[in-house]
Amino acid sequence: MKARRVKVWGAIGLTVTTLLFPTFAAAQNWPNRTVTLVVPFAAGGGTDAIARVVAEKLAPRLGQPVVVENKAGAASAIGTAYAAKSAPDGYTLLMTTNSAMVILPLTQPAGSLNYDRSDFTLIGLTGILPNLLIVSPKVPANSVGELIAYAKGRPGKLSFASSGNGTITHLIGELFNAQTGIEAVHVPYRTGVQAAPDLMEGRIDYMFDNIIWTLPMVRAGKLQGLAISTRQRSSLAPDIPTVAEAGVPDFEGITWLGLAAPAKTPDAVIAHLDRELTAVLAEPDVIAKLAATGAEPPSAPGPEGMRALLADDLARWKGILGEGKIKLQ
Repeated sequence: MKARRVKVWGAIGLTVTTLLFPTFAAAQNWPNRTVTLVVPFAAGGGTDAIARVVAEKLAPRLGQPVVVENKAGAASAIGTAYAAKSAPDGYTLLMTTNSAMVILPLTQPAGSLNYDRSDFTLIGLTGILPNLLIVSPKVPANSVGELIAYAKGRPGKLSFASSGNGTITHLIGELFNAQTGIEAVHVPYRTGVQAAPDLMEGRIDYMFDNIIWTLPMVRAGKLQGLAISTRQRSSLAPDIPTVAEAGVPDFEGITWLGLAAPAKTPDAVIAHLDRELTAVLAEPDVIAKLAATGAEPPSAPGPEGMRALLADDLARWKGILGEGKIKLQ
């Protein structure tokens, strides 16, 4: 009888736990169906490429398909808001960037984004991406110094592109203009790749964007690559100087990427994803694939490392914007 009572109470206890804590019960069985990884940019760009590498490698480790879903628009705000409003069950994840988590919240009117940083739980960084300063072949400038001189001789006449108003590539361009005294017109595109034809034809003069697509076009002679936006040279292009080396002291502008989930996603799911993402990023072929996109591996890939980088980036850009060094058009 005693043994039977224990069995009955065990069953009742399990039932009560399941009824009172359905999220806990679901987390214990996660994942048991397809996981969607939202990319808030169009296919073909750097964020999309890295997301597909991560999705491909996460799938076998999770035992379920991980499908990339591109939801581009509004400089990543549309896809980010979509992910923010998704169920916090671990089946919708977001490949986010500092454009979505730092720049847009600092530069857009309050309430206009339909999401907030607090709508997400951070899982871990997936890469640090340098941006390359590329110039139209129609512009007679073979160095940063020559570009600055050419632009200053034509105040307000040159144009520079970005992957969207308020994105990190926009702010890097504005910061470059402010630190060099260039007056130029900003022309936003949905992605940097879409600006390429106009750059090649001379309808746009220059821009900063992800090295993943800019470097091949430079190597093919379609565009000129003048400088790297990070403090150190890129291992993919050690022959190209940094902007700071090229004569603009202390200049830096990076893009970072990371995995996030809707807030209130169960801790057990976040911990599971953290473990698997860290393992994926340590795989030699993943390191090679990410390096081929221009991504530098994060020194601290987990939630703490992502939170620290977000906080540093937020303080940096908030300071620059607050000091009035750059003004968004």
